[in-house]
Amino acid sequence: MKYSPGTALLTDLYELTMLQAYFDAGVNETASFELFVRALPLHRGFLMAAGLEQVLDYLQRLRFSPDELSALSKTGRFSVPFLRSLEHLRFTGDVDALPEGTVFFPDEPMIRITAPMREAQFVESRVMNLAHFETVVASKAARCVLAAPDKLLVDFGLRRAHGAEAALLSARAAYLAGFGGTATVAAGLAFDIPVYGTMAHSYVQAYTDEALAFEAFARSQPANTTLLLDTYDTEAAARKVVALAPLLAREGIAIHGVRLDSGDLGEHARRVRRILDDGGLAAVTIFASGNLDDYRLRQLTAEQAPIDGFGVGTRMNTSADAPYLDCAYKLVEYAGEPRRKRSEGKATWPGRKAVYRLWGANGVMAGDWVTLARERRDGEPLLEAVMRGGVRCDGPVTLQCAREHARRQLRGLPSAQRSLDADEPYPVAVSDGLRELARRLDEGRPT
Repeated sequence: MKYSPGTALLTDLYELTMLQAYFDAGVNETASFELFVRALPLHRGFLMAAGLEQVLDYLQRLRFSPDELSALSKTGRFSVPFLRSLEHLRFTGDVDALPEGTVFFPDEPMIRITAPMREAQFVESRVMNLAHFETVVASKAARCVLAAPDKLLVDFGLRRAHGAEAALLSARAAYLAGFGGTATVAAGLAFDIPVYGTMAHSYVQAYTDEALAFEAFARSQPANTTLLLDTYDTEAAARKVVALAPLLAREGIAIHGVRLDSGDLGEHARRVRRILDDGGLAAVTIFASGNLDDYRLRQLTAEQAPIDGFGVGTRMNTSADAPYLDCAYKLVEYAGEPRRKRSEGKATWPGRKAVYRLWGANGVMAGDWVTLARERRDGEPLLEAVMRGGVRCDGPVTLQCAREHARRQLRGLPSAQRSLDADEPYPVAVSDGLRELARRLDEGRPT
């Protein structure tokens, strides 16, 4: 059978072998699993939740096609009665989750799924796949936003993204975190993200004269004229733009911006800015790209480089310095009884949980509590009911709303967590009730 992005078989084999074993034993009471992160990557002060919309869409669409069941049958691993039961498998459970754009920390559940065991178990791999990837990218993109406040940031990551889905979802995650747009056309159309584009060096090279290339492009794209300056000599190209501008202006064409893509971006930007200003082109913006990330953006911002916007690609879309999270999807309750994993170095907190956030009078996050779901604490409850009985509680949250929520969350970060070199942990307390439940389970006492 041919691969389809929506296939139910986009899962790990052990999800299906466990379902066969559950089926054989008649095990299918209600289970709760929670997705959380055990620890932050080095020098990361926070994470930003993303990917929930794709998770909910996956859960709503979950079903096995006849072709998929036929393919499973041919493996010889599964019984006929079990495969027949999969014909009617749908997600009928509940989902509680952090809204997309929420800042969160280790041991705080970002998604809880409560459903009959085989439903809750089977969705593990794809739910983790979707939520993990977008959270990784959104968290990196949020750091770029913090490093270059009030600058236009554009996702430039398509060509080095790890596949088509990664290119689309990383563009979405970056926009959610505060980027201004993307260069990926399909992502712009799919998620209603502003699309930006300039030109390639090859366009300039195709002409015998750089000025002719600029002139032709401006006439072809009069409403979006951004010219790439560094194919040959950056400052000489800037002077050609100054010479060309009056000619184009007589035709009603204004040069919107210029782009720098190599060399010492800060120094080139200062020289180009002087040339443009001296030539009467103070309104022309400078856009820069080329191996940028949060650290490079911080440096250029600290230098007060006269750059109005940045194209950020590979290092953001792959979160190059921290490309994965130590996340887990673990059973915390089955048949109404709490469950706790006690593996060395990977122990989990038992029972369904809630997260409460305390805010200081200055509008800054002051600390979080992780409690049992039945406990109540002062503060803002972070987990929200998003699906009940396999049906969304409300319609899809727009990406724009999630983006605004992310903006508010970043504004509320303490200074220690805003730092790109964060080494001071954010205070997350575990309630006495949760600790006592864990002790009782460890000692084999009734809960």
